[in-house]
Amino acid sequence: MILKNTEIQLLTPQHWKDYELIDCGDFEKLERFGHLVLIRPEPQAVWPKTLSDAEWTKRYDIRFKGRSATSGDWVKKNPKAQDRWHIEYRNKDAAIKFRLGLTSFKHVGIFPEQAVNWDYISESVRSFKTDKPKVLNLFAYTGGASLIAKAAGADTTHVDSIKQVVTWANENQEISGLDNIRWVVEDALKFVKRELKRGNTYNGIILDPPAYGHGPKGEKWKLEDHIMEMMKDVVQLLDPKEHFLILNTYSLGFSSVIVENLIRTAFPKVENLEIGELYLQATAGPKLPLGVFGKFRKIAKD
Repeated sequence: MILKNTEIQLLTPQHWKDYELIDCGDFEKLERFGHLVLIRPEPQAVWPKTLSDAEWTKRYDIRFKGRSATSGDWVKKNPKAQDRWHIEYRNKDAAIKFRLGLTSFKHVGIFPEQAVNWDYISESVRSFKTDKPKVLNLFAYTGGASLIAKAAGADTTHVDSIKQVVTWANENQEISGLDNIRWVVEDALKFVKRELKRGNTYNGIILDPPAYGHGPKGEKWKLEDHIMEMMKDVVQLLDPKEHFLILNTYSLGFSSVIVENLIRTAFPKVENLEIGELYLQATAGPKLPLGVFGKFRKIAKD
């Protein structure tokens, strides 16, 4: 039997006003978050910069300089630049706000390319016939997917193993004018297995797992070792009548074909499967690839 190839999509956010990738290259990216322009390391940007070094230097406010492979320091060219500031994301269905901050791991509390998935979440929740759809966000970080699901009208559960980032996500909920997201600090795989035993189901599940991670009790997560087990479990949590699922990975070793195989193996009856890559379009020209995704949804018929 010959299976028809799934079309590989290349998707980039369409609704950002408070974020702009200005340029990328030479293993760095020049980005605007609201009113501040940052330079950060970017291992995917293996090509030369489009803009000159002088242009980069002219534009940036803060630059991250690594001390090791896992940490570094922020150097401010603009003395008025804050350590914390806010930005907003708005699409046709919802609006959410983020508190950004300078961390020692080069992150600022948001992954802008995920706006593609946020749009899919809000569209799905708005399209469901189910009253108050239930959405589960695993490896949920500072909560962009949780916030957008809640803003679209979902009963939302947010799971992450790091208490500090869950606290950060709660701050984002407050400044977004939202409430009643369920916060869970726990190992994602353990939480899923417990939900299976309880017989709970969800209309939407979002997974954005890291390549490596640790649970609050020292549980070890390694993407290639645990993702198949996770997928087999989470598909059992999907409401059979109406659901969506998003699997997003940012790992240099994972291709869109791997993601497709994971989903089809775990959920052979999948409908409306979409597979592809997320990227950010730099104003200066280059496209910056930032992970692969697989997603599908089923909407109840009238």
